Amino acid sequence: MPLAEVDGEVPYMSLVLVPTAERREAGAGCVSVVGLGPGGPEWLTPEARSELAGADDVVGYRTYLDRVPARRGQRRHASDNRVEAERARHALELAAAGARVAVVSSGDPGIFAMASAVLEEYERGNGEYAGVDLRVIPGMSAMQAAAARVGAPLGHDFCVLSLSDILKPWEIVERRLRAAGEADLALALYNPASRNRREQLERALELLRQYRAPGTPVVVARSVGSACESVSVTTLAEVVPESVDMRTLVIVGSSTTRVLQGEPPRVYTPRRYP
Repeated sequence: MPLAEVDGEVPYMSLVLVPTAERREAGAGCVSVVGLGPGGPEWLTPEARSELAGADDVVGYRTYLDRVPARRGQRRHASDNRVEAERARHALELAAAGARVAVVSSGDPGIFAMASAVLEEYERGNGEYAGVDLRVIPGMSAMQAAAARVGAPLGHDFCVLSLSDILKPWEIVERRLRAAGEADLALALYNPASRNRREQLERALELLRQYRAPGTPVVVARSVGSACESVSVTTLAEVVPESVDMRTLVIVGSSTTRVLQGEPPRVYTPRRYP
């Protein structure tokens, strides 16, 4: 307990350990980009939990930062969802001054998340952050969690695409969707829709219908691991784009993906092809 909270006399045979302030040389800090997993604390790995507990500063999007238990003496820096570069730069600046910094990210930080943003800013620094130790702490990804809820729809070759056209032109997204369709790959689709971006998912599904049968299984998984989780199994012909938002991950099966009827239904893609 803190020394200030010791009440009354200390027994004669007691031992009191008082740690000294930790010394750091300038530039000797570190940044750990920590994956929180897709949902509650049960998704957090022991390694991630340890990094969060040992950090001087925790940096992240406010919604994700709220999932990290507060620790006395730890500084928390919350920001908006659209300022990834600024958030990464702030973390690196704190670490360059000697702090041990954890940057939190939902799911796995290396999949459409903060690990790339931190590395981009590290490179842009042109040596400014050369003394900063960088680490990426993996987490359970949204596509793994969603796939596990229904079985093994990603059990054979598959690809992962973001439907967001904020950081790349839509023409590139379409080209990659066509390539996946022609190659008969199952797809995990991140960022399928938002309040202001609805037509991309409809266009993606229409394109995939050129390569897949109407009965191709589709998994719509929203907020997996949270209290408002919902997972449904439908088909390429019957999927309802209006039910999809930014908290949803969509899995589109290949020509060999199967559904085992039951409650709940089980979806899997056989290991052997075709």
